[in-house]
Amino acid sequence: MSVARNRKESGTAERMLDIAERLVQIRGFSNFSYADIATELGITKASLHYHYPGKAELGLALITRYAERFNQALDEIDRDLPDARSRLEAYVDLYAGVLRNERMCMCGILAAEYQTLPDAMRASVIRFFDENQTWLAKLLEDGRADGTLNYVGHAEDVAQGILSTLEGAMLVARPYGDLRRFDAAAKPLLASLTA
Repeated sequence: MSVARNRKESGTAERMLDIAERLVQIRGFSNFSYADIATELGITKASLHYHYPGKAELGLALITRYAERFNQALDEIDRDLPDARSRLEAYVDLYAGVLRNERMCMCGILAAEYQTLPDAMRASVIRFFDENQTWLAKLLEDGRADGTLNYVGHAEDVAQGILSTLEGAMLVARPYGDLRRFDAAAKPLLASLTA
């Protein structure tokens, strides 16, 4: 009985996170409430507080799960693709895929609200970007070594430029609902790095 109850409770927590993630990626963190989630789930707000006592705890769980999934995608890219250039193209496609689903990178949208976030969420947003930048810097070094990427300067600086370009391209493309605006920034970026 307790195992079944725990599965049901963890299922509710997962559904909460799914709904909250979608709402954050569409509206932002400050523009949704527990009432929005409770309405979609057909349960009381008090039931939601059982899983996540406050919005800060929910937000931290969202970032943690999002970062874990993103890191899994990066691990798959590293495992499945033969060279740095194809891995970089796949990385760019992760961002394009989020836009295709009419959403934003969750940590990107949270960065726009950074000053209003609880401290633990702030640290997690920065960690997400730091981990991406570290992954990109290694990718760039691998690309220079395998001859598929070329760039001027330090890999860490170029990695920061890639990350900033992709996040910014998402923000600009979003109000237009036009993936071509994202591609207009992403394609020249990729071309500039081709050996």
